[in-house]
Amino acid sequence: MAYHFGNRRLTFLKHPLLVEVVTRLGEHPSARAALIEAGVPETDYPTYLRALEGLVAADMLQLRAPEIAGAVR
Repeated sequence: MAYHFGNRRLTFLKHPLLVEVVTRLGEHPSARAALIEAGVPETDYPTYLRALEGLVAADMLQLRAPEIAGAVR
């Protein structure tokens, strides 16, 4: 579960591996590195990247820098 205190939006992260990825994002230079570290199969990267993009669109996550955002693909 993720909660945004500013807009009071609540988002449920339904897959445990997605929770693992989200919690590792701050420890890695890119989303791809967090996916690798969490053990996400490469074939599932597009699904996880869409989920992360949805969290960014919902203002639950923020991109650090444009060059990092481009590095996830």
